[in-house]
Amino acid sequence: MAHRHAAVDHAWRTVRAAAPAREAGPAHARITFLGHSTVLIEVDDLRILTDPMLRDGLGPVRRQVEAVLPELFADLDAIFISHGHHDHFDPPSLRRIPGRPTVIVPRGFGRLAARLDLGPVEEVEPGDRLTIDRVHFEVVEAAHSGRREPFGPDGPATGCVVAGSRTVYFPGDTDLFPAMGALAGRLDVALLPVWGWGPTIGDGHLDPVRAAAAAAILRPRLAIPIHWGTFYPAGMRRVAPGPFDLPGRAFADAAAGLAPDVPVRVLAPGEALALPRPA
Repeated sequence: MAHRHAAVDHAWRTVRAAAPAREAGPAHARITFLGHSTVLIEVDDLRILTDPMLRDGLGPVRRQVEAVLPELFADLDAIFISHGHHDHFDPPSLRRIPGRPTVIVPRGFGRLAARLDLGPVEEVEPGDRLTIDRVHFEVVEAAHSGRREPFGPDGPATGCVVAGSRTVYFPGDTDLFPAMGALAGRLDVALLPVWGWGPTIGDGHLDPVRAAAAAAILRPRLAIPIHWGTFYPAGMRRVAPGPFDLPGRAFADAAAGLAPDVPVRVLAPGEALALPRPA
């Protein structure tokens, strides 16, 4: 199991250090759901953005909620790309991000990420461990295809665990998998995908009930549904609004039955939640 300090752009780090985020520091922690699979995770000094999808649409799939404000993805330390699908690894969105944050991508995607000329690129695979600003970053497996269709590249689908004064699990896209149980009992927050961007979801995804089963396995101190309520095919919401509007609440209802000891907080896209200080 590899463990290393992540590559950083030292000049950019000097700029960041001169004007640090106001709330950053020991014991600071906040989750901001920016929609779809894009989450700003702040733990102590670390600000990391997952699977940035910041623009108004991707082909016929359109953003149904307000656009992400640029200040929410400024001053990042790192970006985590969970896998190569176009709604998770979106170059136009990545080009909107200022500064020189470290870009963490699955093995096989380093060359594609380097062409964007953001910050240093770290290729990772499940089992890798990085340290960024004294915060530990663990790469874990995901039960999902990681190939970028139609012509590649190919690599593993991954999730991550961000561990500092709080421990936050971001699964990327995944279904249930046996090794998920290894994370049980150590998580302050599990960010659980509960749907996608259309009226149906394919293999390798959690729906609200299966996400509730994941919450029962993981036993986090808090579960937050993600990957829902943001993008939908143009015009489809008028005829089939349920799969867009309901998955977050459906997850909360399912978790009440399958994981009654796990608190759930449903965040709307753009909403933030400060995590309580550890006891």
